Amino acid sequence: MEETSTRKAGATSASADTEQVKSVCMEADEIKRATVRMAHQVIEQNGGVDNVVVVGIVSRGDVLACRLTDAIEQIKNVCLPLGRLDISFYRDDYTTYLAPQVESTEINFNIDGKDVVLVDDVLFTGRTIRAALDALRDIGRPRSVQLAVLVDRGHRQLPIRADYVGKNVPASREEQVSVFLREVDGSDEVQIRTLPAGARIGSEPVGSKGGSN
Repeated sequence: MEETSTRKAGATSASADTEQVKSVCMEADEIKRATVRMAHQVIEQNGGVDNVVVVGIVSRGDVLACRLTDAIEQIKNVCLPLGRLDISFYRDDYTTYLAPQVESTEINFNIDGKDVVLVDDVLFTGRTIRAALDALRDIGRPRSVQLAVLVDRGHRQLPIRADYVGKNVPASREEQVSVFLREVDGSDEVQIRTLPAGARIGSEPVGSKGGSN
């Protein structure tokens, strides 16, 4: 969610003419192993999952959240409450988009006093997570919010860090980290792509020092 890319369902290898795939930093097996590892970490960190609920940020964070709860269920034989969170109008840059893509928030359980595991695909500047925290605050008052991300690419602009990380992927500001998931794109893969100057990662022009993702 931290990076708005040109991904299209069923087109894992496809990219815009201006993008070039530099490397594949995670394949399907590694994504699966990372998800299972994070599931074990969530259980250990919370001393079990009796008070845990899971919320994924759309889009792709919600897919990963579903996989994480499935992995926890395989380990603990417990089906955790699972929700999806749309933060479109909580972003500090939403007014820069002429037609923001709005998804529906679906959290059909009480988060008051719960330990919320918030899930996203890529952690970049931290601004998406800040927006998600604001959105959660309008829904309830959890006991804690823990962050799980598949990829942490660095370049933080806010004091936010993940509690559970699938993989740290160093990438420059001139590069896009794109997560593909089979439920949306047809297959699992994480790519690093080079982008030309003037292209955008989220709302940030490549090569700039600002940003709002």
